[in-house]
Amino acid sequence: MNHESRLQLAAHPFAYPLMRLLARLGPVVRVPGLGVVVNDAAVARAVLMDERFRKDGPGSPGDLWTPVLGPSVLLNMEGPGHLALRRKLTPLFTPAHVSALVDDVLRAPLADLEARLARGETVDLVDAMRLMAGAVICRVIGLGEVSEARARELFADGERVVSMVSLRSRRLSERQVAAARRVLDRIGDIAQAAYEAGDESTVMGRMRAQGLSAAEARGAAGAFFLTGTETVATFVPRLVALVHDHRTPVADPAGPGGPGALDALVEEAMRVTTPTPVMLRSVSAAARVGGVVVRPGDRVLIVTHNCARAYGPFDPSRPHPPELRRLWFGAGPHFCIGYPLALAEIRAVASVLLPHRVRVVRRRAARGVLIPTYERLWVSAA
Repeated sequence: MNHESRLQLAAHPFAYPLMRLLARLGPVVRVPGLGVVVNDAAVARAVLMDERFRKDGPGSPGDLWTPVLGPSVLLNMEGPGHLALRRKLTPLFTPAHVSALVDDVLRAPLADLEARLARGETVDLVDAMRLMAGAVICRVIGLGEVSEARARELFADGERVVSMVSLRSRRLSERQVAAARRVLDRIGDIAQAAYEAGDESTVMGRMRAQGLSAAEARGAAGAFFLTGTETVATFVPRLVALVHDHRTPVADPAGPGGPGALDALVEEAMRVTTPTPVMLRSVSAAARVGGVVVRPGDRVLIVTHNCARAYGPFDPSRPHPPELRRLWFGAGPHFCIGYPLALAEIRAVASVLLPHRVRVVRRRAARGVLIPTYERLWVSAA
């Protein structure tokens, strides 16, 4: 068994074997108690692009997040309201803007990481990524320069909320909703203070300039806080471990062809790790999913993990087919607007780590987490 499989089983000892079993049943299958399960990338993309399959109906992500974040965040919206909010938020996450933000926030932590590797130290990459992802999200929600302790504290808060959700979750309990709201109210207060200050050098200040209301800015900050830490912090250690385990040759990111090769490596590692292993949609009108008839109120379970695994083992030299490309970030009107920020963070850290040809010294899988990851991954320069 490879290390990626061990991570998946440590996180979800029952759900991942079930997903693998579902993959054998065919591209689309109705499973009692689960819904209509999609294991095929082309069908999955068609569902994500079709407005009859919604994020705000029964069995959709709205059931999970509306009680916590309210009804007006991109995670649980559809139709004209969703489009209008997305148009306001998208200009805040252009590649140029997020690259400048990441460069500013991570300049010192990355210099420290590079110095430690150059000295021959063994570094816990999981801990380093929690610090850096926490620092970036602190900046996004409206905090300026923060201490390491504050960045770690914010990351841990987000981790506690996300850990309330499992692959089987349909709704949070009243107790979980209350605990999540306590965390997100604090985040909202930070964001609203930055919003009211109106400094357009900050994300929250730019939200105000873009015409978002204070309530919309608070909701957006909560959504970014929940989704903007785990993806990067869990992915980078898995990327480094994949490169180590497969003895993947890595081009210098600063050299000729390096940026393109780095992006191809990241995309392939994203496919193998599948940051969003499952996506949910609620059926609002009669339709067909593959050959299966669906009706209003049905739940569609897109097993992104199976869609991605169907294309074989880790191989950065293989181009991705159009139906699969970045499927784990969604598609169409719900493609993740935070993708440029996540990619900027990943590029920044990978550009420091990979030239050192880091090797994995020791590792420990995290148990009982939503996104499979390492609890600890100790690395050193080769």
